[in-house]
Amino acid sequence: MKPPTHNILCLKESDLRTDLERQLWVVVQWQAEQIRMQGERIAALEKENAELRILLAKALKNSSTSSKPPSSDIVKPPKPPASTPGGKRKRGGQPGHLKHSRLPFDAASVTATHTHTLKACPDCMGKLKLLKRGARIVQQAEVIPAQIEVEEHRGLAYWCAHCQKIHYAPLPPAVEQGGLIGPVLTAQIAYMKSALHASFSSIRKYVRDVMGLTVSRGQLSKIVQKVSAALEGPYGELMTLLRGEDILNVDETGHKNNAARFWTWCFRAQSYTVFKVSPSRGSGVLLEVLGREFEGVLGCDFFSAYLKYMRICDIRVQFCLAHFIRDLKFLATLPDAATAAYGERLLQELRLLFFVIHRHEELSPKAFTRALCAVRDHILSEAQRDVPETRDAQRIAKRLRKHGAAYFEFITTPGMEPTNNLAEQAIRFVTIDRHITQGTRSDKGCEWSERIWTVMATCTLQGRSAFDYLVEVVQAYFKGLSVPSLLLNPP
Repeated sequence: MKPPTHNILCLKESDLRTDLERQLWVVVQWQAEQIRMQGERIAALEKENAELRILLAKALKNSSTSSKPPSSDIVKPPKPPASTPGGKRKRGGQPGHLKHSRLPFDAASVTATHTHTLKACPDCMGKLKLLKRGARIVQQAEVIPAQIEVEEHRGLAYWCAHCQKIHYAPLPPAVEQGGLIGPVLTAQIAYMKSALHASFSSIRKYVRDVMGLTVSRGQLSKIVQKVSAALEGPYGELMTLLRGEDILNVDETGHKNNAARFWTWCFRAQSYTVFKVSPSRGSGVLLEVLGREFEGVLGCDFFSAYLKYMRICDIRVQFCLAHFIRDLKFLATLPDAATAAYGERLLQELRLLFFVIHRHEELSPKAFTRALCAVRDHILSEAQRDVPETRDAQRIAKRLRKHGAAYFEFITTPGMEPTNNLAEQAIRFVTIDRHITQGTRSDKGCEWSERIWTVMATCTLQGRSAFDYLVEVVQAYFKGLSVPSLLLNPP
């Protein structure tokens, strides 16, 4: 027997005969309306909850699931548990690790040798016998107190009766160009300003307290600009060479110039690095620096400027696999189960790729290339299979469908890295400098930054002293000679 409410619910109001039936009909209709409204409310809340969970996943992006720097992580991931049985491991060298010790100074570097002896036993005052075994040696380095050498140059005055003018004897070009500060101290000030990220106030205090020389902030600014002018030639030489490189890694980071939003571009070649400060983050910078005739392979991330440059100039690109892995890790954190499973599936395929890469020494070159190509083809095929309908999953599938080959250019390009770590490592120095100095304040400041950053990064890459190079540059510039190249073997 059906419940009365069911029968009443199926009746029309005109079919009702008694007052009780009419009252029951009204109650049932009201309940049905409430259930319908609650159903719509639940559906709306479920939709809102799903959207909020996606927004939360995006808000919780960190350096492991996006291109954000590790310093931007609001909540640091928990540290892995200690592998030592007793809990936290001790500081210093760990068991099983090779000891790293500084090599002693060679005999040519030792300026003095002092021999210390014992006349009697320090414990019992007994007689001692000298052993033939080697002595206990401690080498101690010390800094000689800085001394400022002041040289006075006098240009004698002469009177010309014919011209009715006073003429002074010319001073050496290095003296005229250097003025108050000589070339070595000029290079040292430039080194402190760049490598040590020191402010003009800090440099002024150091020169005053350590060297006993008083220099104004304005004078320090002029010194830096002299070094910047001296570096114009070497910087321009490297900028010209960029267009002919076979492999080039590129990255960019923010820069502030007098509170305006600028960008620092980093171009990393095999033997040198070039920085360029620009108000633009667009593809126009790439066209300006590399031109349309660039024929090498460009290593970069999946930023729109590189995509546009790739489309305009039809160049080969190696998109950073590390960035792509972070995008897949983000997919795996999304609330939609199908999307998360899709991300995990592609991550597993990429693990197989790096499994092959890490075992390249076990394979012949041909077998290694064949294995990489097989994994690549499998990844691109898997990316188009059973793709969820969600926006994020479709975006990844579309990217690999359109630009999948650009993620594996390294397979057929010897010397090409699958990631853009080379450029990111080079630009790290600039990021540190930006946080400390807060950027630049003029066009001349931008020129100084891009030139001195280029010197610092290139010298580091070549394993040479940036300070020694600055001394050579300033000495040549002050004497009016040709400034040495930043390249070890210039063309």
